[in-house]
Amino acid sequence: MTVHFHEEDLPEGVFADGATLAVDTETMGLITPRDRLCLVQISDGSGDEHLVRFGPESDFAAPNLKAVLADTSRLKLYHFARFDLAAIEYYLGVTAAPVFCTKIASKMTRTYTDRHGLKELVRELLNADISKQQQSSDWGGAELSDAQKDYAASDVRFLHRMHEIFVQKLEREGRSALAQACFDFLPFRARLDLEGWPEHDIFAHN
Repeated sequence: MTVHFHEEDLPEGVFADGATLAVDTETMGLITPRDRLCLVQISDGSGDEHLVRFGPESDFAAPNLKAVLADTSRLKLYHFARFDLAAIEYYLGVTAAPVFCTKIASKMTRTYTDRHGLKELVRELLNADISKQQQSSDWGGAELSDAQKDYAASDVRFLHRMHEIFVQKLEREGRSALAQACFDFLPFRARLDLEGWPEHDIFAHN
């Protein structure tokens, strides 16, 4: 297991054609247009994680990274895809789909709890532990610490294994088609966030 660190773009040919990718982002905060994209993490499930860091003056060109994210032959796994999709679209200008979101899958299958955070899922489903100590750290600094890099990598390290489990759980509960419809809508939900409807349910009566 190796964490590979890159500046401004992925090297060419890092991932095999069509490989399912786990994707996550780190930003300066939770308001996408204000809080710039600092890091994109990607793993193909082989045991290595790739971190792409963007500096404060970045033009976010990243042609190799954009090609991988925009490749519709690659399923992308996220935990809370809504946020990551918005950040990727706003800063990189691509729609990183098709999508599978483990947070949505958890809410649709683990209805016996209201705890759907990544740490809780990794603990329950995989009997492993991840530290969230660096979650609120400064991702825009000139240097990222080893602890930050390991935290960022851990956010994509377990998603392939969880994807397999949640596919089975959704099938067992008869909710695969409904979940897929939710996943297909997520890029549009992210776009609604970017267009000014982050907290409004446009399907509600009022």
